[in-house]
Amino acid sequence: MSISSDAADVSTTTATSGTPLSADRIKHLEFIQAVVTRLGNNSFLLKGWAMTITAAILALSAGQLSWQIALSGTVPLLGFWSLDSYFLRQERLFRALYEDARRPDSTVEMLSMNVGPYLARVTLMKAAFSQTLVLFYGALLIAHFVVVLVAR
Repeated sequence: MSISSDAADVSTTTATSGTPLSADRIKHLEFIQAVVTRLGNNSFLLKGWAMTITAAILALSAGQLSWQIALSGTVPLLGFWSLDSYFLRQERLFRALYEDARRPDSTVEMLSMNVGPYLARVTLMKAAFSQTLVLFYGALLIAHFVVVLVAR
């Protein structure tokens, strides 16, 4: 199956104006997208490690009926939460850069990866207390506190 030249032209135009994007602009967008993908993958891996370590700590503390172990397990969990918040914030910053860079009339410097202009718009607290992170890490924290209460 081959792609027609019309289909190829669609990928190199903006959605709003139909103006063709230059090869440098497309490469810039690919660089930004690669960073967003890498940050999303890091976040996914952090969640996997958080689940694994939480399960191990809770199994150990429940097996020994030790509330101290369960309570101490909140420290790495909060560390994972903060790292995941950092990655989510960075991902949102690069998405904002992508949104500005994709426009034909963009003032973003070509091949610039500077997210400085978006720092005030995307705060770490907004990322840390986003619905997905609160639900995920909040549930794990609740599990820790349930084991603490049961083991006492």
